[in-house]
Order: sequence, then structure tokens, then C-alpha cells
Amino acid sequence: MTRVERRNTRNALLFASPFVLGFFVIYAYPLVMTFVYSLQRYNVIRPPVWIGADNYHRLLFEDPRFWKSLYNTLYFTAFSVPLGLALALGLAMLLSLKVRGQAIYRTIFFLPTIVPIVASSVLWLWVLNAQNGLLNTTIEAIFGVQGPGWLADEHWSKPALILMSFWSVGGPMVIFLAGLADVPQSLYEVADIDGAGPFRKFRNVTLPMITPVILFNLVIGLINSFQYFTQVYVMTNGKGEPVDSTMFYALYLYRNSFYYLDMGYGSAMALIMFLVILAATVGVMISSKRWVHYHGD
Repeated sequence: MTRVERRNTRNALLFASPFVLGFFVIYAYPLVMTFVYSLQRYNVIRPPVWIGADNYHRLLFEDPRFWKSLYNTLYFTAFSVPLGLALALGLAMLLSLKVRGQAIYRTIFFLPTIVPIVASSVLWLWVLNAQNGLLNTTIEAIFGVQGPGWLADEHWSKPALILMSFWSVGGPMVIFLAGLADVPQSLYEVADIDGAGPFRKFRNVTLPMITPVILFNLVIGLINSFQYFTQVYVMTNGKGEPVDSTMFYALYLYRNSFYYLDMGYGSAMALIMFLVILAATVGVMISSKRWVHYHGD
């Protein structure tokens, strides 16, 4: 290389070094050590002891709570993510209408997103209270029937958390608003000339043009739902009650690692969670080739 090329290469490496160093220190090293500890019995107090794949054998064949926590997480993901996306998109379409006070309405729907998670969880504990909560009081006043037990009932606890998850749709809603604003108006004009109604314009124009935004919100929603922890920890005192119906995967991982100090077992759970999230994300990205349309295509 010439002298100028060597200098440019050196400068490029110097500028890239913070990211490279951060990647290895914050991501690569913890991931490698998680795998190493997953093959050991380690409780922080005593030195780790090599046990091979025993932690994985316990998880897959001897621990029913592992499968229960995985089922709870998948159940929550299967309902909260698509329903949340549909609600966020519907709100975005309503808030994209040119009406007086549009900015105020957008702010109101976005405000719950910036409320601290712990504070909103405590608020929802009152809303979902089976005896005198706001939701059951409203149901009784309108329909004249007693509402379900919500968090006190194993059959209603997960639907209650799914309902609570809609509280934070303001984030994806704002992203949908940006995507809707980017749809070319000329396409709607052509659709009007062809005599298309609102539903056909939504199906044939709006929906295909915002599929990249849907993909982004879908991936982020999947990752967040698999790591659902803070809300259920606050609302159940970290116990996952009743009858383990709210024992989500991240909560069970936390209990094994920091309640029981079984770091090796927790590391095995963390690695499995990483693989599940990776598989789900890769699957969505592969399938996106069939349904995501970019403006330049």
C-alpha cells in the first residue's frame, strides 16, 4: 500500500475500534462465557465444576417448570405481538387523518410508552384487581356481571397480561405513522381513478407499502415478548403465581440464577432463549422475502 493508503487504513481501524471493542466486551465475551458456564455447576460462591451437558438434560427432561415457562412465553408472544401490531396500525391510521388537534391526540396515545414500567405495572395491579379494580367495576356497571379474577385466576392471568401489553402500543404506533406518511400519494390518486374503496386502497396500496415497517415492528415485538420480565416480576412479586401461570421464561431464568444461585443452570436457560429468539428472528426474516415489498422493487 502507498503511504496515503496506509494512513487511511489506520484511521479507519481507529474509528472502528470502539465498536469492535464494545462488540467483543459487551456481546461476544458474555455469550461465550454463558456457553462455558452452562456446562458447569456454578453458584458464584464456590469455583465452577465441569458437568458437561447435565444442565441441558435437567432442563429438557427433568424440569416441568422449564416447559411451563416456555409455554407461557410462547402463549403470550402468539397473542400479544400480532394483536399489538394490529392495534398500533389501526391507531396510526386513525391518527394520520387530518383533524383538528391531531398532535394532541398523538401525544395522548404515545404518553403511556414513556411511563416507567414499574409505575405502569403498579397502576395495572389496581386496574386488574378482582374485587374493586377499575376494569371489573366497569364490567359490572355496564353488563351487570362480575368480572373474572384476572391475575388471581390461572385461566385469566395470561390474557390479563396480554391486555396490559396493549398499554405500550404507542411505540410501534409512531413508527407506523412514519411509514404511512412515506406512502406516495400518487398511488392513492391512481386507486381513486380506478374506483377503489377504502378497504381496497388499504389492502392493495397501504398494506404493501408499509410491509418494511411491519417487519421491523414484528421483529422488535418478538424479541421483547420473549424477554418479558419486569411487569410480571412486579405484579407477582417474582413468584409467577397463580399456579405458575405467569412464570415466564425470563422470570424463571432470573429465579434460577439469582434466587437459587444456580448460575450454570441459568446460563443454560439463557443460551436456549438466545437460540429460540435467533430462530424466530431468522424465520421471520426468511419469510419476509415473500411478503415485504420495498419502494424500489
